[in-house]
Order: sequence, then C-alpha cells, then structure tokens
Amino acid sequence: MEILNLISLISAALTLIYGFLVLNFIRGWHNLIYFTPQKSDPQTKVSIIVAARDEEANITKTIDDLIAQQYPKVLTEIIIIDDHSTDRTSDIVLSYADRNVKLIKLNEDRALNSYKKKAIQTAISTCSGDLIITTDADCRMGADWLATIVNLYEQKKYKMISSPVAYFQEKSFFERLQSLEFLYLIGLGASTIGNKQPSTCNGANLAYEKTTFYEVGGFQGIDDLASGDDELLLHKIAAKYPDQIGFLKNREAIVYTHAKETLGSFIQQRKRWASKSTRYKNKAIIVLGVLIWIFNLSILANFITGLFVPGFLAITFYQLLVKMVLETLFLWDVTGFAKRRSLLILIPVLNVLHVLYMVYIGIAGNSGKYNWKGRMVR
Repeated sequence: MEILNLISLISAALTLIYGFLVLNFIRGWHNLIYFTPQKSDPQTKVSIIVAARDEEANITKTIDDLIAQQYPKVLTEIIIIDDHSTDRTSDIVLSYADRNVKLIKLNEDRALNSYKKKAIQTAISTCSGDLIITTDADCRMGADWLATIVNLYEQKKYKMISSPVAYFQEKSFFERLQSLEFLYLIGLGASTIGNKQPSTCNGANLAYEKTTFYEVGGFQGIDDLASGDDELLLHKIAAKYPDQIGFLKNREAIVYTHAKETLGSFIQQRKRWASKSTRYKNKAIIVLGVLIWIFNLSILANFITGLFVPGFLAITFYQLLVKMVLETLFLWDVTGFAKRRSLLILIPVLNVLHVLYMVYIGIAGNSGKYNWKGRMVR
C-alpha cells in the first residue's frame, strides 16, 4: 500500500507538470495574433529553395504552385537542388528552365550524412535572394503563400519566420491520426515561439535572412547530422536573436503535404526528427522533451504494473483522462486554425497510441541509424 501511495504521488506530480506545460502551450498559441497582411508594394528579393530526391511523382505540382505565386516574378528566384535522384526528377525540373526555375545537381564524390543541408547550403551560396524560403518537393501551397510570408517579414523584420504545415488528402484512418498528431507538433512549435522560447519548426515552410544564415555560421557545427536543417538552425538563430523569431499565424501561409502511408515509413520519419535532440544546446528545450517523455513513460509503466496490481490501472486511467482533456483544449484552437476540428474525434485513440509512440521514439530516435530517401543515415 505504501508503494502504491508513493507511485500515486509521483504520477500525480508528473501529471501536474505535464498539465502546466500544456497550459503554457495554450498561452503561447494565444500570444500569437492572427496576421492580417497590409497592402504594400513588396521590395524583398526571395529565393525559394527546394531539395529533391526521387520526387518525379510530386515535383511537377510543387513547381506549378511556386510559379503561380502572386508575387513579382522579378523578385522571385526558384531553385531546385537534385539530391542524386535515380528517377526523372532532374528532367522534369529542366523542362521548367524557361519559366525561371533553376536546377542544381549535387555531385558529391563521397558519402555524406547530411545531404539535405549540403543541398540547401549549396543553393544559398549561389542564390540572389535576401530572404531564403525552404519547402519540400512534395508540398502544395496557395497562390498567396509567398506574398503573405514576405508581408510579415517586411512588417516585422524577423530574422526567421516559421510558418504552418499540415497534412491533407488523407486516405486512411492511420493517415488521419497522423494529421491530428502533426497539428499538435506544429501547434507546439508555434506556441513556444509565442512564448519567446522557440523550440521547433518545420523546414517545409521556413524563411530566414541570407545574411543571418551566414552570421550564425550556417549549418556549421550541425552539418554531420542528417536532420536538423530546420530546428537546429532555429536554435542557432534564436541564440543570437531571441526576440526576432516569428510564427506566421495565417491560413494563406499553410503548406500542405502528405502523411506517411505505412507504419514503417512513419517510424523512420519520426526517428529522423527525434535524432536532432541529441544536438540541442538549449537546456530548457532538453528538459521540456525529457519531462514529456517521462510523463508518457509513467503512464505506460503504471498500465503494465496494473495488469498485476489493479490499483495502478486507476492511476493510468486518471493520467490518460487528464492528458486527453488538456490536449483537447490545446488542439481545439490549433485544429480550428487549420479548419480540421473534425479530427478531434480521434483524440481518445491518439492519446493511447501516443503514449507508446513517445516512449519508443524517445529511445529509438536517439540511437542507431534510420532510413531516409533510400539511404541509411544517423
């Protein structure tokens, strides 16, 4: 009985801490004011950079969306970097040469662990834009996407702007679960920016000044890690300019991409994302991640113990109930922004699966190798 009481107290403390964290996320999201663009004549030269590998099935739609942007063509540069594709990606990009789309082909003669960073850095070294905007070769965006980003930049002069990303065109229950979980991640990153404590962003919709990129040394110091062209660069810029990171809270700025079709590809993606945490220098971000992981571990441990000691099942139930209520409150706002509130019906299922996912990825993402674009990297 004494052990049960002690475990109950520890679990209650962890649940209370997690509750405080989620309430802080909610506060950070509310700190972000919905951005309304002002009418003006844009002056900023922009370079849109897309790293692509074996994307012949997607790249045409992405390039068409980029060309269709309602932004002065004279101020727009589109650069596609072909990362050793084995399909027709380069041929497709070359067919747009007469529409101001430039192709750069990586020709490294030695194996790298960070091909994407190499691709982006190569493009930046040759681009003419003052504002760098990165997206992925399987993304879609509306015609006002670029103009909305630049409008915020010219108003606020942020050194880096993180913009929203969402999944769309889900074909299965599994993909809809991913959509809800992904909105949680995007909302979390936005809320930390709203709280002036930037922790995460997504390279599929990221903008930063070229001069700032070089000021912080670009990817130097993080270029040996396959992932991190977004988050780790965010941390470097935030360390130098803590008050000059912005999140673009506007639906016109959303970039859309696809969820993973299989569990295996989903796990590989999330292991890649989690691998970045080994290089975080901001101790507050590390503590945040560890606390969330320990809270989920406690739920799993209480459930397993409850199979033998029934009293622990009650503790598990209350932890899951609190988790579900708090995350629903947070996701109510985030899904409302993305106009995907119907996904909230999946929260009970996602909450249970999320516990298993968090515990596993917290371990697997920080050890060993993973598959990315047909390569084994670490």
